[in-house]
Amino acid sequence: MAELTTLESKIGEVIGLAMASQGTIDKVAKLVEDEQLRSELERFKQEAVQTEERCTDWAEDQNAKKTAVLEKARETKQEATEMAATYLGDDADGLDGFEFLTMAEAGEVGHWKIVGKLNEKARDPQLQKLVEWATPIQQRHFEGALQGSLRLAAEEDPNAPES
Repeated sequence: MAELTTLESKIGEVIGLAMASQGTIDKVAKLVEDEQLRSELERFKQEAVQTEERCTDWAEDQNAKKTAVLEKARETKQEATEMAATYLGDDADGLDGFEFLTMAEAGEVGHWKIVGKLNEKARDPQLQKLVEWATPIQQRHFEGALQGSLRLAAEEDPNAPES
């Protein structure tokens, strides 16, 4: 397998995070009764699918390194999926789900900012377009997850015993 550059490895990670988020979103949607939040989650999922596709297209153009980039993506997906499974155990509720999404989306924003910073030196115009497209989407996902968390937290009784 081809050796990846730091930038190629980070693209593998953002692909893997986009892959993992799709399954996590499905799990969180099942924990939430609010249709508006479910609708927002569906939009997040569709944008994660688009992110995965666009990043995979970029990887296809990287001098036969697509296989190695996608292997990195699968590793990252596995790690992120394991974290979600641990955090969202059998007793998880909608608030737990949105709290996890808030953390996950913050991580994705961070990854995209890092890709953008690395590309300042790499100067890949195709990747720059991808960064400019994906970063605001991830920022919006983070803000949406945070607002969903706060909305669900507002419905909680702070003095109720933990169930």
